[in-house]
Amino acid sequence: MRSVDRHRRDDALREANRSRRGTRGGGRTGARVSSWLVVLPAALVLFLVLRTFVVEAFRIPSSSMERTLLVGDFLLVNKWVYGAQVPFTRTRLPALRTPRHNDVVVFDWPVDPAKAFVKRLVGLPGDTLSMMQGVLRRNGTPLRESYAFRGVATGGVYDTILDARDSWGPLVVPPRHLFVLGDNRANSLDSRYWGFVPDSLLRGAPWFVYYSFTPDSTERAPWLTRIRWDRLGTTVR
Repeated sequence: MRSVDRHRRDDALREANRSRRGTRGGGRTGARVSSWLVVLPAALVLFLVLRTFVVEAFRIPSSSMERTLLVGDFLLVNKWVYGAQVPFTRTRLPALRTPRHNDVVVFDWPVDPAKAFVKRLVGLPGDTLSMMQGVLRRNGTPLRESYAFRGVATGGVYDTILDARDSWGPLVVPPRHLFVLGDNRANSLDSRYWGFVPDSLLRGAPWFVYYSFTPDSTERAPWLTRIRWDRLGTTVR
């Protein structure tokens, strides 16, 4: 009888220990779940705030800004610099500074605000602009635009396309509007075609290239095999 009682007692102790271990494990799991339920919403709110008011990712889909920006560049855009817009309102937060000549800017396309464009700012309110045979003049002074790309190099000389894109003006930039051009003047849909950009459509200024690869239809994964390592981390000017 004593042997039977001892076995029963041992079985009861083992069962009690298993129950306590299960309770402890379940408690730890429950605590982890509870902590994630607290952290995830806060992280999501923080992400949305940063994306709305501070920084946003942007991909370059066309060659309109070569050689400054290349197809396949991925940028972080500083939305705070010109004052981010509060969603669903016309209110903007205080800006770090006002737009300047030669800034590279990201904005909503006036023709279709659902699309974002990136161009170079060449005209501010009150500026008189004109172009003659590809040379841009601002307030009567011809500009030396080292960033501008005007054609295909042939023997070290650029072939300039002499048409309506390269000879126009003069025109005056109206108040609260901007005039923008792509650095690749021969292949850019910009203010020469659809006019001025209301300054209310500004979204920010590119900060730096955080990723870049050379698109190649012959490669199965060019985003992995054709990375432009030399462009990673470069600032946009």
